[in-house]
Amino acid sequence: MAVSDIEEKKNESISFVEEFVKTDLEEGKNGGRIQTRFPPEPNGYLHIGHAKAICMDFGMAEKYGGVCNLRFDDTNPTKEDTEYVDAIQEDIKWLGFKWGNVYYASDYFQNLYDFAIRLIKDGKAYIDEQTSEQIAEQKGTPTQPGVASPFRERPVEENLDLFEKMNRGEIEEGAMVLRAKIDMANPNMHFRDPIIYRVKKVPHHRTGTKWNVYPNYDFAHGQSDYFEGVTHSICTLEFVPHRPLYDFFIDELKGCGFKMNEAEKQTEDYRPRQIEFNRLNLTYAVMSKRKMLALVKEGLVDGWDDPRMPTICGMRRRGYSPESIRNFIKMIGYTKYDALNDYAMLESAVREDLNKKATRVSAVLNPVKCVITNYPEGMKEALDATDNPEDEQSKHHEVEFSRELWIERDDFMEVAPKKFFRLTVGGEVRLKNAYIIRCTGVTKNQDGDVVEIQCEYDPLTRSGMPEANRKVKGTIHWVSCHNCIEAEARLYDRLFSVENPSADERDFHELLNPDSLSVVKCYVEPYLKEFKPMDYLQFQRTGYFTLDKNSTPEKMIFNRTVGLRDSWKGGK
Repeated sequence: MAVSDIEEKKNESISFVEEFVKTDLEEGKNGGRIQTRFPPEPNGYLHIGHAKAICMDFGMAEKYGGVCNLRFDDTNPTKEDTEYVDAIQEDIKWLGFKWGNVYYASDYFQNLYDFAIRLIKDGKAYIDEQTSEQIAEQKGTPTQPGVASPFRERPVEENLDLFEKMNRGEIEEGAMVLRAKIDMANPNMHFRDPIIYRVKKVPHHRTGTKWNVYPNYDFAHGQSDYFEGVTHSICTLEFVPHRPLYDFFIDELKGCGFKMNEAEKQTEDYRPRQIEFNRLNLTYAVMSKRKMLALVKEGLVDGWDDPRMPTICGMRRRGYSPESIRNFIKMIGYTKYDALNDYAMLESAVREDLNKKATRVSAVLNPVKCVITNYPEGMKEALDATDNPEDEQSKHHEVEFSRELWIERDDFMEVAPKKFFRLTVGGEVRLKNAYIIRCTGVTKNQDGDVVEIQCEYDPLTRSGMPEANRKVKGTIHWVSCHNCIEAEARLYDRLFSVENPSADERDFHELLNPDSLSVVKCYVEPYLKEFKPMDYLQFQRTGYFTLDKNSTPEKMIFNRTVGLRDSWKGGK
């Protein structure tokens, strides 16, 4: 990035996180260097909450000419898979970010194992044979000190022997753990002899069966930051109580003589600065990977990328743009207080961005036939339509006009109220890009439903003609019956029927919205054959859509991204 670009970005309004980073750089800490990392666990697909962290981690490094690395926290082989590794990389790229290097916590398994051996030899770690329930019970409470394990003073040589047996696969899962010996009376319960290693006899997606013991998050995370020379560890608020333990283990690591990789030449600034911000929570959505996995496995959604899911891949499939997600994250900002963000606010950001880039096309979702009785039979006209009126350089395309058209059933009322400005018997409307028509009658079926509308057109009112200035109060869209494609439109709504399903004590299955997906037959203009999934489209007067990944030339499937109407109460 050019120096001028960096300076321009520095002058923008900044968050409290950035204030810390900026101060550190101005004071020359870390040699004036910034290095961040995004450390996801590859046990599921990223959701929009991760997007907030991505924007911060990569954004800070980009803004100040530093580097952000991607590190996979792959310390639990029972849940991790290369499928998730690939998906995470794809999502980051789609959001518009580039990492400096790709690392894995598993890159440091030997270093971490050696560090654990050193702690055992120094009398700072021991093997505990109690059950997880017993260990949890002995931890105490925030106001009551914990009780020491009966194995806390086990001899060093015995601890070493047992730890090696654990790693050789001679100890069953759950039979033993390695705990750091710190302080069972510490007011911060994370210091009460935390578990740092456990047995997992499951092949790892990168290291295979080499290891039978794996480090816990608190033991691997900070040390990985240290090895890589991370200067700023930016994370969410739940890690605030973990921060002292994060610093403690890094200090121990430094004291044992372990060296950094990239930042070894730095002297006093060896410990990354941890800064915490609030998580992103959305109304009518859950961010729990456990619940999302249940939705996928039970077939309640169409995979991780179901357009109703809050996953990045789901939003991509639905037709959200990466810019709209980044703009939404800018809108909500970074604070020290957890909040529940209105989903409609996200939709407003999507709508604002797509208005600038979406191609306008005609599609009728609830069709009724309209016959122009005074239009010559067999006659066809090619009319001009602008792809995007918001873009002065926009392309144009042709639409075919004929005697028989499909229009939206909601655009007609036989007997209409005073302020209904669409088509009524005896009333006039303009057909977009075409003519003014007047309804002369209707045909009904035996149930009294309108199955055909008869109209007459005024040939002197075609859009663009000098005589076409006659004003009417309504304009409706249409497609030609003889030059259109029958397609499927999937209309998505909120996945959950309650505003905050994460806080609701009922089983989350009970909270699902039964009307979160409606599938309707529709008719679209042939121009849509030229588009592909993730192209941005606006069905005029209806909403924003994109082709689904399962769409074919024989069966086109469109996902509704968002409606045209802005329901966010904070919107314009």
